[in-house]
Amino acid sequence: MNLWLRLLRCLVPALFARRLDPSRDLSLVHFRVWPHDLDPSMHMNNGRYLTLMDLGRLDMLARSGLLAAAWRHRWTPIASGIQIRFRRELRLWQKFRLETRLVSWQSQLVVMEQRFIFDGGPLAGQTAAHALFKGGLYDRSARRFVDLQRMMAEIGVTAQSPALTADVTAFLASDDAMRQVQKSANGNP
Repeated sequence: MNLWLRLLRCLVPALFARRLDPSRDLSLVHFRVWPHDLDPSMHMNNGRYLTLMDLGRLDMLARSGLLAAAWRHRWTPIASGIQIRFRRELRLWQKFRLETRLVSWQSQLVVMEQRFIFDGGPLAGQTAAHALFKGGLYDRSARRFVDLQRMMAEIGVTAQSPALTADVTAFLASDDAMRQVQKSANGNP
């Protein structure tokens, strides 16, 4: 139930918030660690980070106008790779913000950076976790990912993707290497 409430708490305000240009703007969503977020070690469960990252990306989609385009065209967001590095634990009642920004886009896939930042307390401003996400919008009727040029045109963005940073390059290389190993292991050339 808590995740449905968080979904509503993120989505409803996003529908009425200032519009974002995903090529340059940052999405900020504020949270607090609740008892149901904890694992037996009494810090936020690693799976909860991934769930909350979905809400950060949803905020970006809604505030950029891409969510409306996705509904209109029956596109669905698909994750194809995520890499996360945990730096500091988030504990019970800790306030934090999730920052989501688009850092790269290629023919059909985007890379987003997501950071969990302490909001208040002695660690205010420090990063609790840093993640890179790769995915896109999938057109189920066409059975392929939506071309980024078309996706950006839907929301009036004409900006070009920034140059890849070292961490994004490493993430994409790691993701590609893992995909190649899995192909070989399954007997696919």
